[in-house]
Amino acid sequence: MTSFSIRYDLRRPDFATASAAELYAAALEQCAWADERGFAAVTLSEHHGSPDGYLPSPLCFASAVAARTQQLRISIGALIAPLHDFLRIAEDLAVVDVLSKGRLVTIVSGGYVASEFASFGRRLDERARLMEEVVPFLRQAWTGEPFEWRGRRVRVTPRPVQRPQPPILMGGASRAAARRAARLADGFVPTLPELHDVYRAELRALGKRDPGPPAPSLRAVFVHVAEDPERAWARIAPHALHETNAYGRWIAESGDPGPYQTAADAEALRRSGNYLVLTPGELVERLRALGPAAGCSLHPLMGGLDPELGWESLELVAAKVMPALR
Repeated sequence: MTSFSIRYDLRRPDFATASAAELYAAALEQCAWADERGFAAVTLSEHHGSPDGYLPSPLCFASAVAARTQQLRISIGALIAPLHDFLRIAEDLAVVDVLSKGRLVTIVSGGYVASEFASFGRRLDERARLMEEVVPFLRQAWTGEPFEWRGRRVRVTPRPVQRPQPPILMGGASRAAARRAARLADGFVPTLPELHDVYRAELRALGKRDPGPPAPSLRAVFVHVAEDPERAWARIAPHALHETNAYGRWIAESGDPGPYQTAADAEALRRSGNYLVLTPGELVERLRALGPAAGCSLHPLMGGLDPELGWESLELVAAKVMPALR
């Protein structure tokens, strides 16, 4: 059966009608709602110093989600590992796994926004070295046993609930990142889908199991369901433009590839197909075409959307889309 998930980055541009506190509260309510209706996972993202208040502390928010849910997998996607003290994130991730009773999935990435690295006193050219180190460090830390790290004796307690350890995936936008994930991680979440082939080829070269192609999903960064898509798009468009242009500027400055590009206006953005506003029947048709293993990710508060609009989409998915796919 099609798997549904939700994601949050909690951006709030100046023109948003809901306050940051209202968006955070709505996100928690929506996570609890999704948990009760059989959604598979929630993904929480991380960026720093963004003028629109992009979520800077996904692990803190993940703890709140863990306390409000029972079944929902909690995916940190992605934790920008080079910005953090490894011992601190090993402890915080372990606590989230304990609070959630073993529902944590961590995606670590190297990051790409130069201003974030500058604010943390870190250097972009250190990313590759640190990404080589972070997964082995987490695996060692989560044994619960003391070990030597950079001349210090360290120990992480309590251990995570999951055994042997919570899954650690890697994200990335390069062939080097794909090969690194094959060597070190439990999975790979590429910025561009073609990098998955590089990842699989490296797994085979290393004599590891090839997981096969990823589950099919809608090739869009945003999916919204409405009985009147034209009316809904009129409200969504400013938020979609804000999101794609904010991401697009970061990506352009970094020189890395990515799924977001700047757009001159709402119509150009809609024609790109990156932001889908569909009727329930249209979404059912697209998901059926992808097959029973398809995944569908929803971003109900994208770009600071009014929670009321996000709720309308979620309720339509639960009432008309999910039952049609069972």
